[in-house]
Amino acid sequence: MKRRDALRSLTLAGGASLLAAKNSLAETLAPNPAYTQAVKGTGPVKIKDIKTIMTAPDRIRLVVVKVETTEPGLVGWGCATFTQRALVVETAIEKYLKPFLIGRNVDEIEDIWQSSYMSSYWRNGPVLFNAMSGVDIALWDIKGKRAGMPVYQLLGGKVRKGADCYFHASGKDFVELEERARAAMERGFRHVRIQAGVEGLATYGTAGPNRGTGAAPTVDTNEAVGPTNPKAIWESAKYARQVPKMFEQMRKKLGDDIELLHDVHERVTLQQGIQICKDVEQFRPFFIEDPFPPEENDHFRLLRGQCNTPIAMGELFNTQHEYLPLIKDRLIDFIRIHISQIGGLSPARKVAALSEYFGVRTAWHGPGDASPLAHAAQLAIELSSYNFGVHEGSGFPQNTQEVFKGCPEVKDGYMLAQEKPGLGIEVDEKLAAKFPFPDGPPNFDYSWGTTRRKDGTVIRP
Repeated sequence: MKRRDALRSLTLAGGASLLAAKNSLAETLAPNPAYTQAVKGTGPVKIKDIKTIMTAPDRIRLVVVKVETTEPGLVGWGCATFTQRALVVETAIEKYLKPFLIGRNVDEIEDIWQSSYMSSYWRNGPVLFNAMSGVDIALWDIKGKRAGMPVYQLLGGKVRKGADCYFHASGKDFVELEERARAAMERGFRHVRIQAGVEGLATYGTAGPNRGTGAAPTVDTNEAVGPTNPKAIWESAKYARQVPKMFEQMRKKLGDDIELLHDVHERVTLQQGIQICKDVEQFRPFFIEDPFPPEENDHFRLLRGQCNTPIAMGELFNTQHEYLPLIKDRLIDFIRIHISQIGGLSPARKVAALSEYFGVRTAWHGPGDASPLAHAAQLAIELSSYNFGVHEGSGFPQNTQEVFKGCPEVKDGYMLAQEKPGLGIEVDEKLAAKFPFPDGPPNFDYSWGTTRRKDGTVIRP
């Protein structure tokens, strides 16, 4: 027999054998529920209800979305926090998105995002996008739970063990700042943001009487603050002269191995922003954040040609029209988008992928008004993206951890995934209800829009 004929005979015999065994194999597997489900398929799981949970476990207004499904016990949790306009986001979810999405298939995450985006006709903006983010992140949580995998596995799996975090160190002066930076280093943080008070001025990001955004705690909200009645005062020239001195001192005291970051927070002129970045270049900052406001994106082109200081930008961005030019033209080094501000995990993963091809790293905005759910969603992208830069955050306060069961752990300066299906967080609704929003009015952080120059001119932001 020829070799070709022999092979043909063997093939035919093998096929006949398999065909003969087909019925007995099916009969053997039929009683197995898993086999029956795989053969018949399953009906779609649908959105049964959408609930909005408003809670402030550490006096920060957080907006949480709960998506309930037609599968008993299967729910998803998402972050919709726009702390400055939280009540408006609640209305957008309850009165508009909820009736629009009841009955939708939970697997259709991309189409739900796109159709929600189109549903208001006048598209984008922080209110709509935060509302959409709550639903979007919750649907990714559900998909992970259905798959029995952490969300980062659905995005391609780990490329690193954890996300390097940066710690916020601030002080009324350089001495206090150094103490707090050293404390962060002792806890294992390799990246520290440094912010020091400017004497006599309402300084962003520092502790003390002129703390935080710049409003003194003695401001009487019943007394209108305006151009002829300024209270919290800010002038940028003195600050611009101090920043290089701060970097020089911290680099000298803390050494070369620690990565130092600083947030200008837009509060300077074009010339001052450029000069600060040039002056600190010699001290090798990890990045300088927000030297200009988002309304003046073209300034980054002028800055790029004058120094090599790494630049981070984007926490106020809403749409691709704002961040796409900066990324594609390589005018920034880190994209700082607040992921709920652009609509959730779905658009954020696209931004991360886009940024990789232009050498821009991610440093998602992650302050206290990003809930643990937002941090967990960011972490899923960070663990699965090659171009991760740094994660803003150093852990969660105790009350927040009790409300959000399963917060990501921060250990040795890394944020680590919980290794549970979905985002790994479940919200204790009863406990969340025990932390209502602080009484208003005002129903927002009053300091934004009230910090002014000596002549009464309001500053950005």
